[in-house]
Amino acid sequence: MKHNDMSVIEHITELRKRLVIIVVFFVIAIIAGFLLSRPIIIYLQQTDEAKNLTLNAFNLTDPLMVYMQFAFIIALVITSPVILYQLWSFVSPGLYEKERRVTLSYIPLSLMLFFAGISFSYFILFPFVVDFMERISNDLEINQVIGINEYFSFLLQLTIPFGLLFQLPVVIMFLTRLGIVTPMFLSKVRKYAYFVLLVIAALITPPELTSHLLVSIPLFILYEISIWVSRISYRKAQKLRFEEENGTKAEAP
Repeated sequence: MKHNDMSVIEHITELRKRLVIIVVFFVIAIIAGFLLSRPIIIYLQQTDEAKNLTLNAFNLTDPLMVYMQFAFIIALVITSPVILYQLWSFVSPGLYEKERRVTLSYIPLSLMLFFAGISFSYFILFPFVVDFMERISNDLEINQVIGINEYFSFLLQLTIPFGLLFQLPVVIMFLTRLGIVTPMFLSKVRKYAYFVLLVIAALITPPELTSHLLVSIPLFILYEISIWVSRISYRKAQKLRFEEENGTKAEAP
């Protein structure tokens, strides 16, 4: 049975409470982020992609900027389960009981897909891009002088978007459960979605066909998986609504 008889004021109060909880957890996570940043940064400087490079600080603030970036991202990752749970708590009163249980299970799935996206980008795409850039520099006989801030900014700009893009199946599944999108709509706009994904792939990869395909093909597969997941979610949502409505009617005097 749904519990969505809250007034506008009650909705705003509930939203404010959820945001306060998120902010409190994020502040705590920032502290953890500062503690974890140093070993992570040192480890990344010793990887195969970085150990052959001499990373320089061109400004006094560059090391601090790198430190702050990692602390912020680590804090976001740590806080993400709380953010997702508070989002679920805010929208769950508008769902049926079985839908609430099902959508709650999306949180661990979302985290798994995020780390899968990060892993794909870091272990497969990033080494390829670094090697490609080095080959271009060697062909042009350019001596690379790389700033530590630029190196880690590039690393984060290449990996974090993939963690977010890999959320697509979960986002589609959630939106389908809420009735915002349908598998029919996703199939209808497929060609436009492919075009958008091609543009995204072009923005986050170097101007080279192999790396572009290396990004585009997984994104296309993710979209097709999202349509398949949406079909399953749509059928289950329709079935749950039918069962809940019939059960409600049966209980009515």
